[in-house]
Amino acid sequence: MSSPDTNLKKQKRRHRGPLIGMAVVAVFAIGLILFWIGEVFVTAPGPESEPAEAATEQVSPTELETGTVDVPPEAPVEEVAPGDTDVEVEQ
Repeated sequence: MSSPDTNLKKQKRRHRGPLIGMAVVAVFAIGLILFWIGEVFVTAPGPESEPAEAATEQVSPTELETGTVDVPPEAPVEEVAPGDTDVEVEQ
């Protein structure tokens, strides 16, 4: 059903403000998303940066075998017996 009293000029005038407001909000949201994506690309590490694991000091296998590796006090430590079957050893 259509409205019996339609005045298109009056309806255009009444809807102009809300439509402009919605357009401004949509442009602001798109600008905010583009800014966010740009910040992600700018702050991302590049290929020339060193990964976090490679930045730490590497421990040689001989140091691991002889027990000269410094362990931080907050690191979890579990004692293992030589014949323990629950321990998997990679070789």
